[in-house]
Amino acid sequence: MIVLGVESSCDETSVAVVENCEKIRSNVILSQLVHSDFGGVVPELASREHLKAITTVYREALDKAGVVPEQIDLFTATYGPGLVGALLVGLNFSKGLAFGYDKPFVAVNHLEGHLTANMLIHQDALPQKHLTLIISGGHTSLVLVNGFSDYILLGQTRDDAVGEAYDKVAKLLGLGYPGGHVVDRLAKDGDRHFHKFPRGMIKEDNFDFSYSGLKTAVALYVKDVGEDKVQANLADICASFQEAALEVLVERAVRAASEYQVEAVTLSGGVASNSRLKELMQEELSKIGVKFLFPPPELCTDNAAMIAATGYLRYKSDGPSNLTVNAVPYLALV
Repeated sequence: MIVLGVESSCDETSVAVVENCEKIRSNVILSQLVHSDFGGVVPELASREHLKAITTVYREALDKAGVVPEQIDLFTATYGPGLVGALLVGLNFSKGLAFGYDKPFVAVNHLEGHLTANMLIHQDALPQKHLTLIISGGHTSLVLVNGFSDYILLGQTRDDAVGEAYDKVAKLLGLGYPGGHVVDRLAKDGDRHFHKFPRGMIKEDNFDFSYSGLKTAVALYVKDVGEDKVQANLADICASFQEAALEVLVERAVRAASEYQVEAVTLSGGVASNSRLKELMQEELSKIGVKFLFPPPELCTDNAAMIAATGYLRYKSDGPSNLTVNAVPYLALV
């Protein structure tokens, strides 16, 4: 099947064309730059930017895939979780195409999309049973996957997502928005032991996460030492913060991998691109003989290829969605 996916849950407008859950023929992603002046995503602006871009991105995706709309067998789109106004743009656009071309439509859970990105890219290497960390600006979850649509949520953040912590710390340090990749880049030249920031819930016997305390600790440190010392030790502060943020993710994933006897652990979501996280995970998982897999950067960020692939698998298991399906901003994976 030739599947068209649409993703508009936050500040990326994306349209992709995928064959089954096997081959990406196009995956066009347009990131909105308008939010950088505000230090975070402004929901109303996000909706307007999606409206401006969706048709252009759609046409580019078709052109790159070498198909015309009549060749699309299945239309899919994200229906949650996300910003409700942003979701409605992509959801209604894809439903309108399905109705107009008399083709089936499938509404896709954004979190399941992130999870499926690894199934799409690691088809032969990924065991059916595995663990995945869904880590982004809005989500931090540890999920046991027993197969497509068979998930057990082992743990999640009690407050803030790890990606949000990165962006807020970047803002505190004057690094702009979004700042996760800047923190990661600067941290490579910094001293990870420069300052001991707290590891949220690290000693608790569960698989949950907490990042609000870490954000507060960095804010208090910046206020205490002053701007001059912050700028003089920017790389060291980034490295110290990053080590505190990532150590908990790695500890939880490795412990769960041993407890549930999985053969592989995967990363998904925007923070899955973090270089230090991949380094730590590879190092610790290799000690217990567990495979470590992650998608390429273009499938870590919000993208429509993962939505199209998930929609195909969901169509095969459950059939089409009703065209009356609405956006669900707080949709859960499980």
